Amino acid sequence: MKQQEINKLSIEDLKNRLSDFKNQYANLKLTHKMAPIENPLRIRGMRKVIARLSSELTKRSNQA
Repeated sequence: MKQQEINKLSIEDLKNRLSDFKNQYANLKLTHKMAPIENPLRIRGMRKVIARLSSELTKRSNQA
């Protein structure tokens, strides 16, 4: 998910996407511990998207 896409989302959408990505991240890490996944770089990408979403959410809450 790119920063331009994140900027267009509402606060509620940001919260929903953030919780979804956190759940997906937890599942991905658990799956990777059981048996190595084909592309482990997906974990890093997921972590970066979560960071982008939380940063944008924090930025918007500080503005209000």
